[in-house]
Amino acid sequence: MNRRRFLQTAGTLAAGAGLGRALPAAAAPVLLGTPHAEQLGWQLSVQLFTYRRFSLYEAIDHVAALGIRHIEPRSTLRLDPQRPAVKVNEDMPAAMRRDLRARLQDRGMFLTSFFADVGTDADQAKRVFEFCREMGTTTLVSEPPTEALDLLEKLCGEYQLNLALHNHQRGKSRYWHPDEVLAVCRQRSARIGGCCDMGQWVRSGLDPVGCLRQMAGRIVSFHLKDVTEKGNLNARNTVLGEGQADAGKVLAELKRQRYHGLTTIDYEYDTPALQADVGKYAAFVEKCAREVAE
Repeated sequence: MNRRRFLQTAGTLAAGAGLGRALPAAAAPVLLGTPHAEQLGWQLSVQLFTYRRFSLYEAIDHVAALGIRHIEPRSTLRLDPQRPAVKVNEDMPAAMRRDLRARLQDRGMFLTSFFADVGTDADQAKRVFEFCREMGTTTLVSEPPTEALDLLEKLCGEYQLNLALHNHQRGKSRYWHPDEVLAVCRQRSARIGGCCDMGQWVRSGLDPVGCLRQMAGRIVSFHLKDVTEKGNLNARNTVLGEGQADAGKVLAELKRQRYHGLTTIDYEYDTPALQADVGKYAAFVEKCAREVAE
């Protein structure tokens, strides 16, 4: 093992020790922890709902400690502990946006995707797209009403931004089934497609590998989630590879499709072992990337 790999491994193991341990205050650049995944074109990211008990500034420390460079905030996430009323969204004051960009730049991190509620309000939608452009965001993740798609498609072209339609489980999302996503994407810009959440498909009783094959050519981004039971809408999250999502086969299918894009950890099960669990997600992705690349 060379020195770089040793440092990567040591950093990941230290990060996995738990959230109770204080993290370094210095904003050192992230030491990439998933080089094989990056070589395949899988940009490993974290949906920050995973760290929802923390502010964004606290969460990026935990993400950086795992060697992950990309983040996906939810628009309801608070910015920092001192200003709990300030949310990470289009309403952020200009000075706070500049500070956020600077902090991410110091770390070599990227706000690559952003999960927000958008609809038919043209002014609000445009402000969301402006915020994304200012943050260097390339993908907006949302579950908009279908009547908003004409407006959003126009904005995608104007701002050169992708729109990923996320699938919550059956009964909670218009887009729960690939048929629904493909129906609304038909004859629309290639910038509009699915944010394919494998765990939500499993909760809905669907086969995630089959769903991915059905979505081929319309996958904009991908959410890594594993759950304990198939067909149970309330099944809780579990560590990737330990649930019913056939995670190894799912990642092999992404490789077969030559998918290049965001591969985002979306872990909802918050316990004292959260940091170690998210580290296991990253380690599983890197292991699978190494295996399928051979």
